[in-house]
Formats: sequence, structure tokens, C-alpha cells
Amino acid sequence: MFTSINPATGEAAAPIAELDDAGIEAALERAHARFRLWRETSLEERAALLTAIADRWEAGKRRLAETAVAEMGKTITSAIAEVDKCIFGFRHYAAQGASYLEAETVKTASGHAVARWLPMGPVLAVMPWNFPYWQVVRFLAPTLMAGNVALLKHASSVQGCGALMDELIRAAGAPEGLFQNLAIRSGKVADLIADKRVVAVTLTGSEGAGVQVASAAGKALKKVVLELGGSDPLIVMPSADLDAAARTAVTARVQNAGQSCICAKRMIVHADVYDAFLDKFVAGMKAVKIGDPMAADTVMGPLSSVEQRDTVLEQVTRAKAEGATLLFGAEPIDRPGAWMTPGVLVGLDPGNDVAKEEIFGPVAVVYKANDIDHAVALANDVPYGLGSAVWSNDEADIERFARDVESGMMAVNTLLASTPEAPFGGVKLSGHGRELGPWGMHEFMNLKAVMYGEPVHGGD
Repeated sequence: MFTSINPATGEAAAPIAELDDAGIEAALERAHARFRLWRETSLEERAALLTAIADRWEAGKRRLAETAVAEMGKTITSAIAEVDKCIFGFRHYAAQGASYLEAETVKTASGHAVARWLPMGPVLAVMPWNFPYWQVVRFLAPTLMAGNVALLKHASSVQGCGALMDELIRAAGAPEGLFQNLAIRSGKVADLIADKRVVAVTLTGSEGAGVQVASAAGKALKKVVLELGGSDPLIVMPSADLDAAARTAVTARVQNAGQSCICAKRMIVHADVYDAFLDKFVAGMKAVKIGDPMAADTVMGPLSSVEQRDTVLEQVTRAKAEGATLLFGAEPIDRPGAWMTPGVLVGLDPGNDVAKEEIFGPVAVVYKANDIDHAVALANDVPYGLGSAVWSNDEADIERFARDVESGMMAVNTLLASTPEAPFGGVKLSGHGRELGPWGMHEFMNLKAVMYGEPVHGGD
């Protein structure tokens, strides 16, 4: 049985039954059978279903949001925003998916070739708890539009979110086997990947989970997309709007209680503006309103679990032991649940262990950069390369960072966020492959070249 614990109260929800081996086999057979039919549907039919799903999620928005609040502690405001983003994602692929799948004709030495995008089969998604809907939808919407079918293995702590997605997608008219939420443990994933009916796998999660899934996919010679951790830099240069940069840095560090892969975790600030930025940033972090996640004006709720909170606190303790100074905060709050205050660390040696880790909670590390070369070096001095941000009004600065910072994404004078129109993914230990846009849709498709010779003309 799966039992989620409300991180705001410590109370347990009603248990959810775990799928047994017979249930897994039945789900695989349903997916296999549905793919044979779904692959032949028209693009118009697929788009109509995505639109119907968006409509159903619109009607169920409050229920979806409240389930996420109860299971992983995000604020109701951010949960509603996440559902809205999912609705936009479904509508985006309904509107643009056909254009992403257009065939392309090229001339060849002996005639011409048509490059066609064709579906492959059932795709398995292994998804985390921090954005329990959007992480799924950014894989699901393009997958269904592509003509594939989807199997979801969701995180143990958000099985209620997974079950509700399944319910609403079915209610929107999805045929049996098109999308299935599998209430299973991580130990079942390798067998699913090995099954011949599963053609590919996508994972969003930790580096350790990525190694396990990639190993299983490699053994089975199957395509895999990995979106793993990040320790994203936010670089502030002398020409930046410091007020806007500091406000955005605070938002990046406390939204979703700091539990976002692509939100800035390391603030790298040019020496000329370091003191001024730090004053503004610390004041903003101290002013964050912590409270009931169901209250509309709450900025930060609890972390997703006591275990996750304690992991962050342990990292802060190690950082201090390695010479860092905790300017304030990063303390547990004495109440039931997974509560802590935001915090800011300075003086951490970039070569120390904690400096190389992802702090998945509301604690920022601030570094002083001597010049632009030093800023680039600090930005790249971690094993991750997911997102990054630069705050500057100097075009030469921006071009330098866009070229030299090792990341899959970069925000310029704004908060980094995923969007259905642009590719999403990282480099180094942050994974490989891309989600969203046409690029994400194409990851799990067969790019088939159909070769034509020039017609032969002969006779009278």
C-alpha cells in the first residue's frame, strides 16, 4: 500500500493499493493493444482528445491543486499555477503538434527522400514528486500527439496525484490503455524497461535514479531521456537591475520550497555589486511569508517530507563545518510536518563537497566573482548543467555567458521556467535528451527515411 503524509500537518492520507504483477501484465497488454490502434488515428483526432483533456483539467483544477498541496506541500497558489501550465501544455500540442510532425522532402543523388516522423509504441515515464502534474504532462502531451501511448510510474508520495490524472484523462474520453498510472515501487521499473512491449523510457529525478534507469535502458538497447538534478547559477553583473535580480533570486530559491531542478541555487555576484545585491537578497529572503499552504498569501509552505527537510539541514551543517557562514535561517520550525526557514550561506569554498551538490530546499549559496572570467568558472564548477540565469544589460556579457556557461537552458534578466514552446533539458550530470517543443516530441519517434528514385521514362 502507498500512504502519503501531508508535509504541512504530518497526517496520513487514505492508503492506495499497490499494483500486483498480474495488474502490471494486464496494463502492459492494454498499452500494447491500444498502440496498434492509436498509431493509426488522425492528427485531428489526437488533437481533439488533448483539447478534451485540457477542458476536463480546467473543470477539475481545484481538486487537482488541493491534492498536490496535501501530498507534497506546495502552496495552493503554486499548485493552481502548475495545473494551469498543464492545461496550456495540452492545448499547445493540440494546436501545434501537427506542424511538429510535418514530413520533410530532400533531394538525393538518385531521386529524393521523405523524412517522416512515426510513433514507436508504449513509453514509460518515471516521474518525481516536486511538480507532480507538470513533470508528467510535459512528457504526456507530446507523447499522445505523436501517436504513442503512455505508462506512468509516479513517485510513491504522490500516488493520489497519479490516480487523479488517470481518472480525469479517462473522463475526457481517452480510450483504455492510452494512459495508465501504475501504482508500483521503483523495484519494478527495470522489469518494465526490459519488457519488449515498452519501447522507451523517460525519467525526471535524481542522479542515482538516472544511473539505474539508464543502465536498464542500455541493457535493453532502448531510448532514454533523463532530466536529473541541477545546481543552477544566477549570475549578477554590474549593469544589472539589482532590485529585479534580487527579487527574482528570492523567488527562485523559495518557490516550491526550493524544490525545483531549474531554479537558481547559487548566486554568483560580481564584486562591484556584491554587497548591494547581498543586502537586498538577504532582506528579501528574511521577508518570505511561511505558513499554511492553503492560504492564498502564503509564499512558502513546508518541504515535501521530513526526510527532505532534514537532508537540507544536514547539508547546511556540513557547509558550516567546511568554513561557510550561515547569515541567517536554515532552521527547523517547531511544528508538526516538514517545516524550515529559508537561509543564505556565504564563504563556501567552491571545491568543498557541499558546493558540488544540489541543495534541494530554500537555502542559497552566494559567491563573489572577481570578474567575468571568474563568474564563468564558478558557474561551471559543478557536475551539473541544467539551467542558468544571467542578469546584465551588457550585450557582450550576455553573449559570453550564453556561449560559455555549461547548461541546457539560460534565462536572461528573468526567472528561468519551462514552456511548451522551447526545449527543456541539461548537460553533464543533469542528463541528456530534451523535452517540450518539437524536440521533445521527436525524442520518442522513428525518423523514417523513405527513399524514392527518379521515374524511369522509356518506350514510345
